[in-house]
Amino acid sequence: MNDGSRGWLGSFIALAAIWGASFLFMRMGAAEFGPFATAGLRVGLAALVLAPALWLQRPASGMTARRWAWLIATGAFNSGIPFALFSYAVLHQPTGLTSILNATAPLFGALVAWAWLGERPDISRCIGLAVGFGGVALIAQGGGRLDGSIGLLPVLACLGATLCYGIGATMARLHLKGLSPLFSTAGSLAGATLVLALPTVLDWPARPPGTSAWMAVLALALLCSALAYFLYYRLIQRAGAARAMTVTFLIPVFGVSYGAVLLQEPVTATTIVGGLVVLAGTLLASGLVRLPRPHEV
Repeated sequence: MNDGSRGWLGSFIALAAIWGASFLFMRMGAAEFGPFATAGLRVGLAALVLAPALWLQRPASGMTARRWAWLIATGAFNSGIPFALFSYAVLHQPTGLTSILNATAPLFGALVAWAWLGERPDISRCIGLAVGFGGVALIAQGGGRLDGSIGLLPVLACLGATLCYGIGATMARLHLKGLSPLFSTAGSLAGATLVLALPTVLDWPARPPGTSAWMAVLALALLCSALAYFLYYRLIQRAGAARAMTVTFLIPVFGVSYGAVLLQEPVTATTIVGGLVVLAGTLLASGLVRLPRPHEV
């Protein structure tokens, strides 16, 4: 193992643990701040932390007005809108279930690339898409609200969030080439802050939130956004993009565990089976695992 790859496993596990905890922190924050204010504070505070990087790298970025517009739009789809949708979802369904549905992001990434870029998936990826969304259907049928009843709207909110991730990733591929990862992250968080500014003001709670809600929002901004993005891009450098992307599959393990241990959320057999089906489909749809061709069997 060379020096560049040494220690990547620690960053990999730490990143999954941090992003898995984000659903717990979103529940704590949104319970008092509301979904929009929670998301707005998250991106706003994270953008402040990363603002020095945005300013220092600005001269070398070669940004035009058109590129700034795409950066803001990318921030809205990569951070602003998904964070608000997930903050809504965790108020109405278990955080562990939400973390499992978050793993559908690569499914929508493949669909958006197909529809927008014409990147037609091969048969293995098509099967993966079908399997993955079959798992989502199973979860939606057997998952539920916090009060035990079936809730479709929170599931749709999660799928809307992961669809936004797919759109944002494609936008970045097309319009943000050549920008450093740190500059893109800082700029997109700043763009997300602008997009969520008005909804945050309108959604601001009439009753002052308590200390625990503020601590949760700070954890979302500093730990789950600013630090997590730093770890993610360092992981890409040390382990490669394909290996870094597989962190998506470990996040639900932590998300479900936090929910079960700290919130006493029930973990049903349907949720576990559906989650495994989603992960299997995502592995196929993302191309990380391929079915053997007939002549290879």
